[in-house]
Amino acid sequence: MNQPLIDAITQRTSVSYFDPSRELDDDSIHALISWATRAPSAFNLQNWRFIAVRSVAAKQRLRELAWNQPKVCDAAVTFIVCGVLPQPATLVERLQGSVDAGFMPAEMPPSWVALADRLYAGAPRTQRDEAVRSATFAASTLMLAGQALGLAASPMTGFDPEGVADVFRLGADEIPVMLVAMGHAQPGNWPQKPRRPVADVLELV
Repeated sequence: MNQPLIDAITQRTSVSYFDPSRELDDDSIHALISWATRAPSAFNLQNWRFIAVRSVAAKQRLRELAWNQPKVCDAAVTFIVCGVLPQPATLVERLQGSVDAGFMPAEMPPSWVALADRLYAGAPRTQRDEAVRSATFAASTLMLAGQALGLAASPMTGFDPEGVADVFRLGADEIPVMLVAMGHAQPGNWPQKPRRPVADVLELV
């Protein structure tokens, strides 16, 4: 058992109160995103993008689009986690590392491109679902990475997605799936809330 990972899962909580005096440097932000991108994605599309909102002016603009929630400004950084509509043509480049490493046959990427083309072509709902899934996986991994570094986080879906897309100049193929406020917690936050019994949510067949 990987006890540090289990501890990160069991100790993680959604924080409402951050210490606004404590910041995160560029190296820490880069490290967090490098770990977030270890999340799974269909076909290894890696169809996500992250905007690290940390300047006073940018935080204020985002706060106005997020129901005026103070934690957007109080956290060291609030990430806009975007899902990108799948583009099968990108797979050739994104799978090349696997080919170079020797565990994926060179003839496999074109077959994956063909499969992805068949799955997503003319299927806007499937494309959107895939973008949201990938961004959600990445956001979950980002929060656990922050927990491992002793940081606190709060996932946020209470915001104006159209406004965020406009103000932060998202591409037409990018969906702002959630915000993740991250930084150092102040006293006064609740512990992790009790969860439903496993027997209520698990079926063994």
